[in-house]
Amino acid sequence: MSTMTQTLLAATALSAGIAAATVAHSSELPADQAVRNVVLVHGAFADGSGWRGVYDELSKRGYRVTIVQNPLTSLADDVAATKRALDRQAGPTILVGHSWGGTVITEAGVHPKVAGLVYVSALAPDAGETTAQQYDGFTTPPEFVIDTQADGFGFLNLETFQAGFAHDVSDADAAFMRDSQVPINMSAFGTRLEHAAWRTKPSWAVIATEDKAFDQKMLFGMAKRIGATITEVAASHAVFMTQPEVVSGVIDQAAQSAGRAVR
Repeated sequence: MSTMTQTLLAATALSAGIAAATVAHSSELPADQAVRNVVLVHGAFADGSGWRGVYDELSKRGYRVTIVQNPLTSLADDVAATKRALDRQAGPTILVGHSWGGTVITEAGVHPKVAGLVYVSALAPDAGETTAQQYDGFTTPPEFVIDTQADGFGFLNLETFQAGFAHDVSDADAAFMRDSQVPINMSAFGTRLEHAAWRTKPSWAVIATEDKAFDQKMLFGMAKRIGATITEVAASHAVFMTQPEVVSGVIDQAAQSAGRAVR
């Protein structure tokens, strides 16, 4: 057998091994696991592409993952977009929200397909409350500055964007995030919620301990009020991007736990 033939056979075997390992890793969910669907909801100043790392991690584990693209034009519009995604799920689903997305999943999470909620450095108002009320009594770190435009939409300040939103990403990535941010209609923060899904659905919370968008006491206070199982991780407000393994691990735990309840 020639050296070239041996090399080709070795390369083929290696490729086959990698392919087999990939297939095995992409279907790790037990056949009897009840919750196999995840819907991810982004927050203000971002879009769904920030969930790519979490999407990849969960997909490898065997979950069917759907990412909502919030218009950020009103709470009602974002809830409608989320419910549209939930309607398409084949069964029980874990609903995940980052930041403002927490308000959205709190309202939309009463959907019958939602088995559990995961708040990723996220807001968690009660029914009858507004998002803005959650800030009462707390001091927002000075790095997080919102510039409201004449039309009522807000952008994060260009000068403080990286420090306030994503200090743990590269300068190049922070610049791209800054210049591609999606503004939110600031009036959404003053809209009262009609429902609080966390009152009837089990909840989990990932809290970024270096988050500069919220007072840490505010984050822990909300998570404790809703009875969430809390996981702490050293990360910026962009924890949904910078810590995909941790976030995915909590979502996986939520799916397993909620799944036992829906059997």
